[in-house]
Amino acid sequence: MTLLPRNKNLTEIPPPKPQGNQLFPVFLKLENLHTVLVGGGNVGLEKLTAMLQNSPGAAITVISKTFLPQIEALAANTPKLTIIQKAFADTDLDGADLAMAATDDAELNRYIRQSAHDRKLLVNVADKPELCDFYLGSIVQKGDLKIGISTNGKSPTVAKRLKEVLNEALPAELDTTLQQMSEIRNSLSGDFAYKVQELNRVTAVLIGGEKPPSNNNLKLVVWGTFVAFLVITITALWSKEPGFQAFVANINPLFYYFLGAGFIFAMIDGAIGMSYGVTSTTFSLSMGIPPASASMGVHLSEIMSNGIAGWMHYRMGNVNWKLFKLLLVPGIIGAVTGAYLLSSLEHYAQYTKPLVSFYTLILGFVILNKAINLNRKRTSGKIKNISLLGLGGGFIDAVGGGGWGSIVLSTLIAGGRHPRFSLGTVKLSRFFIALTSSLTFITMLNGKHWEAVAGLVIGSALASPIAARISNKISAKAIMFAVSVIVILISLRSIINFVLKLI
Repeated sequence: MTLLPRNKNLTEIPPPKPQGNQLFPVFLKLENLHTVLVGGGNVGLEKLTAMLQNSPGAAITVISKTFLPQIEALAANTPKLTIIQKAFADTDLDGADLAMAATDDAELNRYIRQSAHDRKLLVNVADKPELCDFYLGSIVQKGDLKIGISTNGKSPTVAKRLKEVLNEALPAELDTTLQQMSEIRNSLSGDFAYKVQELNRVTAVLIGGEKPPSNNNLKLVVWGTFVAFLVITITALWSKEPGFQAFVANINPLFYYFLGAGFIFAMIDGAIGMSYGVTSTTFSLSMGIPPASASMGVHLSEIMSNGIAGWMHYRMGNVNWKLFKLLLVPGIIGAVTGAYLLSSLEHYAQYTKPLVSFYTLILGFVILNKAINLNRKRTSGKIKNISLLGLGGGFIDAVGGGGWGSIVLSTLIAGGRHPRFSLGTVKLSRFFIALTSSLTFITMLNGKHWEAVAGLVIGSALASPIAARISNKISAKAIMFAVSVIVILISLRSIINFVLKLI
């Protein structure tokens, strides 16, 4: 082999340096590790909070001469968090798995780093990327989905801004998708290749691929039932009710009031998932409509509005089918029973009206309470007795002309159910409950006040497609405050007028 002489005039070219972020991301189970954090000030609090927010069961020892009150409060309420008030000694790292230096003393931080390396521990030194073995990145979390963001120590501020962007862009339903994918994966049988193929097919929808299978039978049932009911109802009323024919020929100006009211109430209901029944009933009572007729008008109008809204939520994938099945049959039974009882008392409207007003007053406070607690974190477990909730909700809804959304939806969300899926499920089930309630009312009543009924039906139907699409795009809190105040004031006015008549 012949060796070529080296040309000393040639400049040696060093190998290219790696480009970009060379960090290797990992997710640690801090509950199985012992972390020693040195520093009880603001920086230490920031590090401690980040760890506990992501791993509430983490075993952490904090060492410092002084502690912020917030750290002492965390220690009092966190079983595996220990604080030791003393100066740091290198023996404090004996038995540790991770070390963090978060003091305002640069020399002490370097000493902590050296003590950690002497024990072959990984260490993080606050605000000194060159001294760190690992970084604490910004975290985006949607249930079981967790995304870590790292700028290689260049700019924590950029990482925080990216966290805000992703938190806003990623829907909360991703966690529901993860749970469903876990169930699908556990149910698959066959070899590894088949499982991968099936999971790829199911998740193709996430990147705009094939659409998930649709339930064509459900479409036919919902729309077929809806159209058949409308045809039967209009035919029956035209042939049996002269008042209905007269209404068609000569539209009462009252129709336009209820047309506008139905549109506004349906928009509100679509935005916050409740209050159409209570607002419509309160408005109807204030316009002199008897309770049973008011409830009939509400439920007739809700057939179309909730049919459309339920269909839109179904198309957007907002329906929990297991929850839907548990609510449907008991809700129908309760609604038919309530409609029958209220219709039987139609001749005593002067007495039932204040009772219904009292009920709407209570619902007004329910909505107000929900508005106040809208952004508070729910800590209670999921409600278990869904069927009983549906039965009671259906009955009270028929008697009071509303409450299915205010009671059922509020209870589901307060019990830990996902807000958007609860909203979609309640809206779709409401279609069937309004349908059966209306059939009962039509059978029992003489068919009066059609100007109010028709106005609500058409107004709410016009608003429903729009309301379903904006349900997650506007602030619900202000609307709920306004609705609750209006309902409370009008209900109080009705009750006070009744009391004054008695006096």
